[in-house]
Amino acid sequence: MIITFASQPPVYQGDVPSLTFAAFADGEHIACTISAEALEDHFGAASWREEDLQQAFESHRSSIEGAAEHVLSRVGGTSTSVMLRSGFFRFREARAQTSSSRA
Repeated sequence: MIITFASQPPVYQGDVPSLTFAAFADGEHIACTISAEALEDHFGAASWREEDLQQAFESHRSSIEGAAEHVLSRVGGTSTSVMLRSGFFRFREARAQTSSSRA
């Protein structure tokens, strides 16, 4: 599966504070969303204001897109949307710490 991401800025979703960005899996559009909570907890967003979320996203774009790519490759491109929440990153960080302590 070939996964790419659009280069334009993500779109702020005020009803459920989050940012949505576009991915393409084998040419099919997939809406990827990261919660404001995840941006604040794991990527240094100062608040849930749109400007703060956008800044955190742009500063950590490759990590966020990498996480979305990981989820998309796990579901095999069968999804039309992906939601990245704080718990996903918490679990991923804990798993990485466990793996590095074993080495």
